[in-house]
Parts: sequence; structure tokens; C-alpha cells
Amino acid sequence: MKNRTVVVTGGSSGIGLATVRAALDEGAKVALCARGANRLHDVAGQLAAEYGAERVLAEAFSVLDADATTTFAAKVADTFGGCDALITNAGQGRVSTFADTSDTDWRDELDLKFFSQINPIRAFQGLLLQSGAGSITAVNSLLAYQPEPHMVCTSAARAGVQNLLKSLASELAPDIRVNSIVLGLVDSQQWQRRFDAREDQSQTRDAWYADLARRKAIPLGRLGRAEEAARALLFLASPAASYVTGAQLEISGGVSRFI
Repeated sequence: MKNRTVVVTGGSSGIGLATVRAALDEGAKVALCARGANRLHDVAGQLAAEYGAERVLAEAFSVLDADATTTFAAKVADTFGGCDALITNAGQGRVSTFADTSDTDWRDELDLKFFSQINPIRAFQGLLLQSGAGSITAVNSLLAYQPEPHMVCTSAARAGVQNLLKSLASELAPDIRVNSIVLGLVDSQQWQRRFDAREDQSQTRDAWYADLARRKAIPLGRLGRAEEAARALLFLASPAASYVTGAQLEISGGVSRFI
């Protein structure tokens, strides 16, 4: 990824931030965005100090705001001269069954999952075309293929997003490649919050996570790490995957049961 420009949405924490760091480690210039201005400001300062301010651009806004996303794309073009790889990192899941998911919850979740993909792709499509080797890589969930009844709304939305990405892989070919990763359980702030709220407060973090992996029947016996997902994202976004489009790479520790 050396000397290429990578854009990462949701880039101030978790998988997004791990991907930003991995791209910078490989010599890329990186533009990242996130909603939380304070955290993003702190992260951007750290990245600039480590990698050089000339290689980092950070803007705080919601990708659900189409105008703000378009403005961000223009700033990326002005700052770095273009964009070679767009990595869309959608928000976390909603825990709810069909019975307790309201109409508003359905609309909010569908809006988030779809337009966190649609708005950045629309905004950066022109720059990716100009790249000559542009790529879009989305972060999605195993729920798209293996839904859970306690996450019915998110599962349905994730499946729809995967369908959208498959359609775009055909529509945007041969100029822009479109791929995704589908995640199983990856260590994140969401799981940290669940650990903090555990029933047995004497249970250690390692023991709680090991028990979680057993209960979820993860063959590799643990949750994934953010940097493991980041490496997969960068591979799919890079010229090393130049003949890969319309594909999904499962990052799940083997927990899937579909073929």
C-alpha cells in the first residue's frame, strides 16, 4: 500500500483504527473519519506524531450525512490528490428480537447499515475511478449469512448490505473492485462493556473471554483481534488482490456453519 491513499470510515477505534495503523505501517497516506470529534482529535494527534502529519487527515462527521461525506471526499482529493482504496467500517449491532424491535428501530438500523455504505461509495466513486486500480472493502458481519434471533434487525440489514456489495462488484467492474470481510466475534468495546457488566464480578477478563469462546463454540478457542481483521481488509484493498472482486473473506475463527 506504499504511497497509496486509503480512506477508512469509523477509523477512530477498534477495527477501523487498527486498519488505519496497518495502512500507515505499510506506507500509505490515510484519511479517517468518525462521529466523535474529541476522540478523533486525540487519535489524529497520536497518528500524526508517529507517522507524520502530512500522511494523516482526520475529519469528524457522520457518514449518514451525505453532504458532509461528499465534502470529506473533496478534502481528501485536495490533500492527497485522490483515493485508491475506500474501507467502509459500519457501526455495531443492535441486540433485539422481532418482538421487541420497533418500527423506528428497524428504520434506524436499516438506514445506518445501508447508508454507511452508500454515502461513502457515492462520494468516493469518482476518485476511485481516477485511481485506475480503485477498491472498496466493507466490514460486514457473519450475521449476513448466519442470522441470530436475538439480533434479528441487524442480521437482516447485514444480509441486505452483502447483497448490495455483490451487485456493486458487477456494476463497478472492471474499474473498481468491491469486496468485504464478514466478522465473527472480535474483541471490541462492545464485548468489553458486556464483560464489565458480567454477573460474576470476580471472574477475570481472560476467564470470561475463554468461557465466551467455549459457549459460542469457536474452533480456534478465542475471539478475534482487531489487527487480524485489519490485515484482511488491507489485503483485499491492495494490488495483491487485483483479481478478487465480489468476494467475502470470513474472519471468524471457524465459527460459521454455512457452506
